[in-house]
Amino acid sequence: MTVSTTTTPRIQYSGSGSTGPFSVPYVFVDDTDLTVIKTDSSGVDTTLTITTHYTVSGGGTPPASGSITLVTALAVGETLTIVRNTARTQEVDYVENDNFSAETHEGALD
Repeated sequence: MTVSTTTTPRIQYSGSGSTGPFSVPYVFVDDTDLTVIKTDSSGVDTTLTITTHYTVSGGGTPPASGSITLVTALAVGETLTIVRNTARTQEVDYVENDNFSAETHEGALD
């Protein structure tokens, strides 16, 4: 299976007095793969903390999209930015002359 995408792993929402949910239209596996930033009306960025400032629904294995719900409403004039920020690690160790599992390989690339 091949995967191609033109999706940028960043999305922004303008404040409307809502707590969400705000859609995360790209794939993520763990809640910690997302960085959530609130920009106030003065342009000051604050990186939000999961469970303190927001909750995550969705994601997981198999990889899927999901949503963010804020604890406090995003006011008019504020902006919410959600960025996928995944670790750059190789979790699969291929052994020479071993069986080559397509599922393992696809999971490694996801």
